[in-house]
Amino acid sequence: MNFYTRLQNETQLDREALYQIDFLQRGVAGELSLQDYIGFLRQAYHHVKHTVPLLMACGGRLPEHYEWLREAVAEYIEEELGHQRWILNDIAACGGDSETVSNSRPAAATELMVAYAYDKINRVNPVGFFGMVQVLEGTSIAIADSAADAIQAKLGLPNKAFSYLKSHGALDVSHVEFFKDLMNRIDNPADQTEIIHSAKLFYRLYGNIFRELGSSTSLSQAA
Repeated sequence: MNFYTRLQNETQLDREALYQIDFLQRGVAGELSLQDYIGFLRQAYHHVKHTVPLLMACGGRLPEHYEWLREAVAEYIEEELGHQRWILNDIAACGGDSETVSNSRPAAATELMVAYAYDKINRVNPVGFFGMVQVLEGTSIAIADSAADAIQAKLGLPNKAFSYLKSHGALDVSHVEFFKDLMNRIDNPADQTEIIHSAKLFYRLYGNIFRELGSSTSLSQAA
């Protein structure tokens, strides 16, 4: 069994638990309000703006025998530059205040996920960062396009309000193929174990962002 298949198999239950979160289910079903969608974009901005800095940190800490992986990280960086600005543009297209969002603090769950990613790279093992890549890009393929279409149909928003979701659903298909090839070249058992462990935790941490968004929605509806 190649490592990518093992990674998929050993994180299956964690992935399924993420997809069953109520906020995500309502997104795919087109049941989110405009406030919900802007809330999602707000938290997406707060973690996506760290994608390039995290990739740079990971690449800088990889050991010499992973030079081929460092080169792949450089390709990722080129692909990911400026994606946080797409999100701010989407917020503005929804009638939200993108400047306020860019100056705001992230929700606790978002801040903790980002902090864990930096800690993984700087303290534990930079290869573990690919657990986060597994979670975010895989989730984009599974959910992004269908959720974007359902939310757009429900809210009647223009296409320019979905540049982040719609681009990532399609873009990450090629990213995952690239990622799969990279993972299958990692043959160090300790690094493989670290990536699986990290992915499991990132599924939980990323899921907590949506759980927190769902809690905020419930509170606002009850008020």
